[in-house]
Amino acid sequence: MEKRDAKMKALFSYAPYDNRLEETDIPSAGPGELVVKVLGCGICAGDVKSYHGGIRIWGTSLENRYIEAPVIGGHEFFGEVVEIGEGMDSYSLGEWVTAEQIAPCGECEFCRQGKYWMCQESAVYGFKQHIHGGFAEYIRLHKNSRIHKLPKSFTPEQAVLVEPIACGMHAVEMAEIGHDDTVVIAGLGAIGTSMVNLAGLYLPKQIIGIDVKPFRMEMGKKYGADYVLNPMECNVEEEIRKRTGGYGCDVYIEASGSPRSVTQGLQSLKNHGRYVQMGVFAEEVKADWNIIGDGKELSIRGSHLSALTFCSVIKGIESGLIKTEGLISHSFGLEQWEEAFEAAEKAPQAMKVMLRP
Repeated sequence: MEKRDAKMKALFSYAPYDNRLEETDIPSAGPGELVVKVLGCGICAGDVKSYHGGIRIWGTSLENRYIEAPVIGGHEFFGEVVEIGEGMDSYSLGEWVTAEQIAPCGECEFCRQGKYWMCQESAVYGFKQHIHGGFAEYIRLHKNSRIHKLPKSFTPEQAVLVEPIACGMHAVEMAEIGHDDTVVIAGLGAIGTSMVNLAGLYLPKQIIGIDVKPFRMEMGKKYGADYVLNPMECNVEEEIRKRTGGYGCDVYIEASGSPRSVTQGLQSLKNHGRYVQMGVFAEEVKADWNIIGDGKELSIRGSHLSALTFCSVIKGIESGLIKTEGLISHSFGLEQWEEAFEAAEKAPQAMKVMLRP
């Protein structure tokens, strides 16, 4: 480990459209903590929306702002243990680890009930100043972190994908998929495409993927979608009804973060269908809420973070049941962060973009 007065490069978020690559102190490990040399960190759609001033992150005032700027972003990280704090004897220097995106307080009602991912403090790496994120050369894993060891057989790409795939797995769990179900997954980015794979493990009747980018539609097919639909080229609701005897789908998982997808989902579901909201919106969404109750008696569920899925995702990737090939589409050095963010937002073949500090 470098000397304590050594510096590292880190990407700080100061304000919407104001990210700065700066030098800062390398963190130290306190009791119950680790310092990790970051080997890779994925760019989440939420990171891009944060950069563009998404209301979910920046709020409408200082009072309802979620982010504590300036802060080092990034919550899809993994790396090598380089410093071990007191009480962390089960870890060894050189081990590969990742941490879940939230560092729960351990004291609120939800933490006491074991539902730590719903922690009232909601401290997610890369958004709070006491848990700076992985867009940096080193990261300190907070004492409340939920840390997971990674097999050295993993590629860096597989290691970076653990967090986003875990979020997708939780959303699929919330859908309670049955073998006779028609499952629709809207948004075939890296998480949505992985959810096609994960939903397929339940052996439903059919899986339909939705996206507007041809490359992502092809990825959806490769990952097991029976059909893929482009809402720019067809009436999605009609196409789904054609493939379900006129009834509609049983499950609609919204993973795109597009407001139009909400209306599309409500209209595509059959009576007693199940809608799962996983995607993050940059703005408030309007929809005909009457469809839910007076119309179809739908079940609406939210999916937040990754819950208890990290261990299963690591096991699934290691066994080959969970596929990862092609989900990392671009890789950039930390100094190329502007190019990386642009690729994540605009590149025709973008899936998950990874920064390599």
